Amino acid sequence: MTASIHSIRALEILDSRGMPTLRVFVHLEDGTLAASSVPSGASTGEHEALELRDTSSGRYGGRGVLEAIASVNDLIAPHLIGMDPTWQSRIDRLMIELDGTATKAKLGGNAMLGVSQAVARAAACAVGVPLYQYLGGTCAGRLPMPMMNVINGGKHADSSLDLQEFMIVPVGAPTFAEALRWGVETFQALKRLLSERKLSTAVGDEGGFAPQLGSNEEALQLILAAIGRAGYTPREQIAIALDPAATSFCEQGKYHLSRSGQGAKTAAEMIGMYGKWIDTYPIISLEDGLAEDDWQGFSQLTAKLGARIQIVGDDILCTNPTYIRRAISERACNAALIKLNQIGTVTETVEAIQLCREAGWRFVVSHRSGETEDTFMADFAVAMGGGQIKTGSLCRSERIAKYNRLLEIEAELGRAAFFGP
Repeated sequence: MTASIHSIRALEILDSRGMPTLRVFVHLEDGTLAASSVPSGASTGEHEALELRDTSSGRYGGRGVLEAIASVNDLIAPHLIGMDPTWQSRIDRLMIELDGTATKAKLGGNAMLGVSQAVARAAACAVGVPLYQYLGGTCAGRLPMPMMNVINGGKHADSSLDLQEFMIVPVGAPTFAEALRWGVETFQALKRLLSERKLSTAVGDEGGFAPQLGSNEEALQLILAAIGRAGYTPREQIAIALDPAATSFCEQGKYHLSRSGQGAKTAAEMIGMYGKWIDTYPIISLEDGLAEDDWQGFSQLTAKLGARIQIVGDDILCTNPTYIRRAISERACNAALIKLNQIGTVTETVEAIQLCREAGWRFVVSHRSGETEDTFMADFAVAMGGGQIKTGSLCRSERIAKYNRLLEIEAELGRAAFFGP
């Protein structure tokens, strides 16, 4: 029998943007100690689980998490002491019942996720198996294809770009280790190109470069040039993925590409623009190409481009089974972004993934712009076997930690590892 939970406590720490978040520690009766830290997003969907913040306090400009810590220590922990940590679903359901709100507004999605992840990690330690195997079973061995953010815009950087993320995807790589090497070499080639053109090589929140360019399309042209300079073939070896995060530049039904001076566009015009880019550049995935409340536009986007590329819903879905079901019914996407902190517990995240599987959708396990060095999501991506991960650029240690963990997993699995989307 697994040792029961002896204590649970939370600590206020800092994320990669220097803002407060929390780390939760779970201590078992046999001495096992496990911890997990919670990320935070800048570009957030309207229906995400609520982050409990100290908004009435002057500490950290009202962004402290002492209320979330109190939620863990005083409201959640007393109910979980003595429980078997392998009862993941039961523990998560108990927290959901204790909260009793649709958006985790009472306990806080950040508090609940910290506990949920730490319990899972403690259980894996207690039974003596890696986290990815504990969550995914003994057959878990699929390493995810990385979507590497190399140019930042939107809310993630002070650049001239309206679109939030321009990513490279090493689709032709035979292993995760090789995929990572291809990405690093392309990232460094892009850095040299920017330097030669006297453009900034400073990076944004997720580690991608944040240059002042003449247009969003110029970013695509630079990436294409970097792929070639690094010695790789566009599309066959390295493709491009985009996350415009269009909600951030949508006002009153129009998409305002004001940073790049391209004016306002309708949803139909945005779809037309994306179609032209797909004709010209090796784009294979488009995430949040329209705003989170533009359901009709998303359905039109998927109808027109979904047979050619992956149409990923993030803000429109928020890893929430309710919205995923609606999107499946309305054919609004053909893939979902999966963020543990959008929904608040490991159990609910797995349920969201199961809906994707049943619909024949792909899914992408994703980080947040405010990250920590915690590598839970790397193990989770392998456990779920979806074959895709977004965890940022090829610099900044909170991003590299996830890549390094995936390298460890691939080495540990040896010949049992397999790779690809």
